[in-house]
Amino acid sequence: MSFQYQRLADQLAHKIYQHELQPQQKLSSLREFARQQEVSLSTAQQCYELLEAKGLIYVKAKSGYFVSPRQYQSAIPDSPQFESMPRQVSNLDLQNQIQTASIQSHLTPLGAIQLSPHLIPVDGLRRSLQRALKHCQPEDFLYCNKQGHMQLRQALADHWREDGIYVAIEDIFITNGCMPALSLLIQQMTKEGDSILIPTPTFNGQLQMLAGLKRKIIEIPADHQGIDLERLESFMRQGAAKLCLLTANFQNPLGYCLRNEQKQHIAQLAEKYQCFILEDDIYGECSFQKERPLPIRYWDQQGYVIWCGSVSKSLSSAYRVGWFCLGQQLQHLRPQLMANNVGVNTPLQLGLADFIYSRGYREHLERLRPKLMQQVEQYRAYILEAFQGLPIALSQSEGGYALWLQLPKSISGLELYYLAQAKGINIVPGEVFGEDKRYQHFVRLNAGHALTEEIRQALQQLADWVRKSLN
Repeated sequence: MSFQYQRLADQLAHKIYQHELQPQQKLSSLREFARQQEVSLSTAQQCYELLEAKGLIYVKAKSGYFVSPRQYQSAIPDSPQFESMPRQVSNLDLQNQIQTASIQSHLTPLGAIQLSPHLIPVDGLRRSLQRALKHCQPEDFLYCNKQGHMQLRQALADHWREDGIYVAIEDIFITNGCMPALSLLIQQMTKEGDSILIPTPTFNGQLQMLAGLKRKIIEIPADHQGIDLERLESFMRQGAAKLCLLTANFQNPLGYCLRNEQKQHIAQLAEKYQCFILEDDIYGECSFQKERPLPIRYWDQQGYVIWCGSVSKSLSSAYRVGWFCLGQQLQHLRPQLMANNVGVNTPLQLGLADFIYSRGYREHLERLRPKLMQQVEQYRAYILEAFQGLPIALSQSEGGYALWLQLPKSISGLELYYLAQAKGINIVPGEVFGEDKRYQHFVRLNAGHALTEEIRQALQQLADWVRKSLN
């Protein structure tokens, strides 16, 4: 549970990130702020001191508190407009090629979105696995319940409850990661040739999966502020699709986090038009603030939102443990879901349950979030410095660690990808995040690793090539 001054600091930080408070803008005095928020002077002071420690505000002698100048501001990446229509994902071969390249360990890791091993609590995970194995019961070495081990489901439910998210244990299904959860649900809820509503640009792995499942997509425009909700509702109203796949919190690659009223509105639309929302919340725990944002499922009243997640982005990509939470509208699919869900390694489930119950996971998140904020800002600062003078734009979010870089109009992200590969650098070209090559002048970068000299040199090489191409 956070203290009052931390909650107030989070609210002010959000306003700064959303540009509601501008650089160099003067803030209320401590006394004024305390009176406005109906808190003590010491609480107001603690709030400002926390923001000052994060570098978001500064104090001038005899003048008061001000919003820090945003040293690393850049233009916001464009959001190309397009016509939405049912269509097949057309670039599956390229998707597969890029997926294979993104996990090659000898390449500089600017491609796949994953945490550096240095941010993973290896010792704590090892201890939890050892304790779990020590206390395993004989039946734990047999086939596990295909819905998942009760201990892990209980641990997850308890963990979410601390964040104000309530899920019944019987509605939690454990899977081998988030993508298998999405794939299983899509196969049970739709058939080949059906259309799925999906905001783009979006995670290329989702498009790759939908292409493999022979589902069509109806793309809904998205930008740094979120999703085109009017167009989303229009297609729901038409009944063009009965399933929408989206991310509300720190979407990959744009990084947006929908406001609570937007999330509530989407939940209401789902109920109104009986269109299911498949919510991929894999980055929900990767907030730069102390507390995680709520998922759309929080506002789901009738069971039209299926909440999916994993520890792959917040803990370790090697832990292939994910889940989905079934609502009352889909209880009739329970037998099919049980039959088709591939059982997850039991000792790993028990080790993760121990890590949650021992407070290891929560303590890890408390350490991770400020580190991620600092690390992502370091990347942004260095990228903008390396590309200084070039007409680029770079995303800025309040969580996650994907960066969406818009290149000059004459530069092909795919060509840059091939050049980078030849130099031992892995990036992901924007072309695979949607159709019609509308994102061909973009690339996505991973900021999950420390900004080492190797990565600095790689980013500088990319900038040098772009600069040389323009000249």
